[in-house]
Amino acid sequence: MKKSVVREYFESLVVAVILALFVRTWVFQAFKIPTGSMEPNLLVGDHLIVNKMRFAPIKRGDVIVFKFPKDPERDFVKRVIGLPGDKIELHRKKVFVNGQPLDEPYAHFLEAPSTDGPPHVDDVREEYGPVNVPADQYFMMGDNRDNSEDSRYWGFLPKSYVKGNAEFLYFSIDDQASLTSFFSGTRWERLGKIVK
Repeated sequence: MKKSVVREYFESLVVAVILALFVRTWVFQAFKIPTGSMEPNLLVGDHLIVNKMRFAPIKRGDVIVFKFPKDPERDFVKRVIGLPGDKIELHRKKVFVNGQPLDEPYAHFLEAPSTDGPPHVDDVREEYGPVNVPADQYFMMGDNRDNSEDSRYWGFLPKSYVKGNAEFLYFSIDDQASLTSFFSGTRWERLGKIVK
């Protein structure tokens, strides 16, 4: 006996929902950028896909979505700066890993580092550390260094809190855009951009 059209649609819908739940739980997750801590690389209103299936080890420079250690119900996105065993320090906003300056073309500053006089040791945006990254933990920083709540403020990220790598943007809209300006507020040029 032939199935009714309604039943076929219903079964297709159930399978699609189950598949979507499986994919969201184990493979991919959508994430919206809520703050400017990763500007100008990731903007408020960017929507990205997070790859939750890691086969390669986490490396320095990866952009990671993770559970915020101070409130695991919230998700954060930052860049991996320090790996387990690394010594991390900042001098006049320059990051040093194991005594060597880190090349960071992605780093953005609202104010230039101080160049004369004593360093501002009371400002973790200028001077920080040295600290040693413990086993199974990471030191995370936002690209927008003067406007990022990151490991300089809350400490290290446990490996178990990592959700996955930020892969690419599937949508981006200016957060100030209204429903009536949806098309003009959409950042079309950012769609499909690979996160680097």
